[in-house]
Amino acid sequence: MNTGLWIIALIIVASASTTIGFILRKFLGLRSIDSAEKKADDILTEAKTKQKQVLLEANDKAIKIIEDGKIEANERRKEVSHMQERIEKREALFDEKLLDLENRQQKLYSKAKQVEALKKDISNVKEQQLAKLEKIAELTVEEAKEVLFKNTEEKMKDDLLGRIRKLQNQSTEDLESRTKEILSTVIQRISHSHAMETTTTVITLPSDDMKGRIIGREGRNIRAIEKLTGVEIIVDDTPGAILVSGFNPIRRHLAKRTLDKLVEDGRIHPGRIENVVEEAKKDLAVDIKKAGEDALYEIGITGLDPKLVMLLGRLKYRTSYGQNQLMHAIEVAKLSTLLAEELGADVNICKKGGILHDIGKAVDQEVQGGHPEIGYDILKKFGLSEEVAYLCIAHHEDAPKTLEGIVCKVADAISGARPGARKDSYENYIQRLGELEAVATNFEGVDKCYAIQAGREIRVFVTPDKVDDYQALKLARDIADKIEQELKYPGEIKVNVIRETRITEYAR
Repeated sequence: MNTGLWIIALIIVASASTTIGFILRKFLGLRSIDSAEKKADDILTEAKTKQKQVLLEANDKAIKIIEDGKIEANERRKEVSHMQERIEKREALFDEKLLDLENRQQKLYSKAKQVEALKKDISNVKEQQLAKLEKIAELTVEEAKEVLFKNTEEKMKDDLLGRIRKLQNQSTEDLESRTKEILSTVIQRISHSHAMETTTTVITLPSDDMKGRIIGREGRNIRAIEKLTGVEIIVDDTPGAILVSGFNPIRRHLAKRTLDKLVEDGRIHPGRIENVVEEAKKDLAVDIKKAGEDALYEIGITGLDPKLVMLLGRLKYRTSYGQNQLMHAIEVAKLSTLLAEELGADVNICKKGGILHDIGKAVDQEVQGGHPEIGYDILKKFGLSEEVAYLCIAHHEDAPKTLEGIVCKVADAISGARPGARKDSYENYIQRLGELEAVATNFEGVDKCYAIQAGREIRVFVTPDKVDDYQALKLARDIADKIEQELKYPGEIKVNVIRETRITEYAR
């Protein structure tokens, strides 16, 4: 019983505790809810307050931005309005200028039409005046020009001649300088072919095996020959021949004689070469002396110094334009003698000067200077007279000072101009002279013309009644120009126009 009561009492106590705890918990929960709601209301109230502040600030900023925008928009409107005004003013100004330009263009067109009309009127007036002038003067315009030019030329002739002579004198130095430049260029361009022709001698060999013997072991034989003779020996692939090269013709001939003897003998070594060279020198000296003596004997001159005779004999081995100089000297001496007899010049001077006029060519490759000056010095050295020595220089002067000088110059020209004398065929020679004379005879006022000096000079004789001094000067230039245009020739051609009036009367 007691136990059941305790259990019931425990149950009642537990139930009461549970009820009390539930009520207490509910009371505490209601208090916490009230506190949370209060906090929420406070937070909400604070948030609403802040919201009002933010809205007020945002409203203020928006109002300020709107006001700034309005101010900027007003400024932009003003700026755009100002720019629009400027553009309108410029358009108006441009329209004014365009209208002005169109007006000016229209005026220019009108003036151009007026000018064209005036030109036509002036042209018509000019034609009418020319027609009246032609009718009055009985001359056409071209004829009037010709008359005017002719009258002016007649009046100014003396002045023109004086001016031309002055210009010619002033330009002489310039021409000489330019000539030297041209000659140096020409010499440079053609020196190779000319040197090959005048500075080499061909030696014919019986067989090509002889080339090796001439060269010798390690070249000792060919070096010995070159050293003793003063030339260069060229051994190439040319079959059966070698070349002897050198400027001195005497040395080349000495080398040729030496090689001919060595090849004929067959014994070729340095010792034998020395002996053969000495023999060849002696033979060559005898041959040179004999050639000089024979030439003097043929002309009929005696009493010259033996050394001068030797120099004359050296011309046997000297050529000029392919012409043997000793034969040329003999021809000049004979021609000078004949001319001197006809003209009354000193025959003895012409004969000696003719045979010795090119004596300078015997040593011109060893002595500095031109052969006329060298020859003059040689003849003076050997005691010949001034008249004879002067002929060495006279035959290259345009106007020799003495009659004997003229005779020697003419004889030299005749010998050099002889067809075939200087590597030119007879047909080519005649054709060239004929063409040269034909060019000159085609000009008005030319009476006669003669090509001389192997075609290096042409002398034109004009009719003095048709050609005066000024026209003669012009004619010489025209002939030279036509020769340059139509003919092909080496070197230069001298044009001499001769105008001479001769009046002959007899006193009886």
